[in-house]
Amino acid sequence: MEIKVPEVEQTVWGIHGGRAGDADTLFLRRNLVALGWPELGDLSRLGASREAFKAAAEACFPDRNPGNIRNCAGQLFRFLHEMRIGDLVVYPSRSDRLVHVGRVTGEYRFVSDEVAAYPNRRTVEWKRRIPRTQLSQGALYEIGSALSFFQVRNYADEFTSESTAAATAVVSALDPSVAAVTEDIEETTRDFVLKRLARDLKGHPLASFVGHLLVAMGYRVRVSPEGPDRGVDIVAHKDDLGFEPPIIKVQVKSTEGSVSEPLVASLCGVVGEKECGLFVTLGTFTAQARRLADGRSNIQLVDGARLVDLVFQHYEAFDALYKGMIPLKRVYIPDAIEENVDV
Repeated sequence: MEIKVPEVEQTVWGIHGGRAGDADTLFLRRNLVALGWPELGDLSRLGASREAFKAAAEACFPDRNPGNIRNCAGQLFRFLHEMRIGDLVVYPSRSDRLVHVGRVTGEYRFVSDEVAAYPNRRTVEWKRRIPRTQLSQGALYEIGSALSFFQVRNYADEFTSESTAAATAVVSALDPSVAAVTEDIEETTRDFVLKRLARDLKGHPLASFVGHLLVAMGYRVRVSPEGPDRGVDIVAHKDDLGFEPPIIKVQVKSTEGSVSEPLVASLCGVVGEKECGLFVTLGTFTAQARRLADGRSNIQLVDGARLVDLVFQHYEAFDALYKGMIPLKRVYIPDAIEENVDV
């Protein structure tokens, strides 16, 4: 007789690498996830209860408020006692703006080394990277939790699926149920702009958009027609006829992944000694591609993050077509206040 075993639901955890993403190298190069609070020492010495963790946190941080103590103790307890080998962990990196998904492969360890700020660790096998534009707005809200370590519940299926599809639903306003701090609102707006560009401007239409952006910046532009462009999508210049330097040759790629060195090299090959080259992408550039550009004073790279910065700076000069595609409005939000709180 065949016995069917109920399928066990995959547990998905989310983790952040500090407010500035300072644990990024530790996580991705050493195949780890880690939490801070080194003052508490080796957590495996504490009793296996939330109350024991809370008492240790209260003794270690007497000046912190009760809510902060609960958050600290709860996160550390779950990291040690609830996270299991085989669970998935989601890490949204600030440096490459990709969401990294891995599988937990090791038990808890306390390691005091040169990265002393993150001694509580577990080993992870990183499985895949997801561009933020391929996640729904709800999933981005959930992994943008204010906590350093948390369980992903509502949108866990977007990270357990091997092929995360781009979300079709687009929110027109911030979810009022989300008590977003200034940083969350800025991040959400950036994601919204990139998602609209990736969804609506695949291929040659992105070149037309970049041409329009350059016009808003004060340039005259000629956008190449769709088809083979020999490495140049746009030619931009300041004078009406295009005789006076600088002449800027622009290559545009709507990819959401990383642009490699050979693609940047192809642009360098068509840029003359008295000309400038500009490479624009929705994604990022590999380290080799950036080194190549850094060695050429007349080549600049614009990745997705910098492109959004330029959109914000020149948005008011956009025409109705692009304002309608990326509807934004100016609002006032609370300015960020530095707090000495570790949650």
